[in-house]
Amino acid sequence: MNTENSSQPKVLLADDDRSVLDALGAVLESEGFDVDRAADGHAALEKFRENRADIVLLDLNMPVRGGWDTFERLMAIDPLLPIIIITARPDAYRVAVTAGATALMQKPLHIPQLLEAMREMLAEPVEQRLGRITHQEPKTRCLA
Repeated sequence: MNTENSSQPKVLLADDDRSVLDALGAVLESEGFDVDRAADGHAALEKFRENRADIVLLDLNMPVRGGWDTFERLMAIDPLLPIIIITARPDAYRVAVTAGATALMQKPLHIPQLLEAMREMLAEPVEQRLGRITHQEPKTRCLA
């Protein structure tokens, strides 16, 4: 967990929809998370390089640099980073599994379920994350 500036878990929220950034960001902050917001994939990568996040919520359809490209670059920087793909695309689960996303949640988001999944992922032992990455355990959770 990122402990440079606070004991709050650091979340990078990347979505090109300003209402999602504002509303979801406010909910996450009210739940005790330190939230960085990015409106496109390029900004998300810059923010991650400047101040590493403990977990990422990543939209797929973003301008400048798309979600999958951003996902691949984040995983290249930190393969153990928990990333939850958030998308309105109903067909994205198969691609998320292939890419190695930690979880996928379709919009509209079910906030209690998202918060529970985030807390579980942040508490997950490193060995379990390594097992997922090396295909020893299921990789991608579909959050209904």
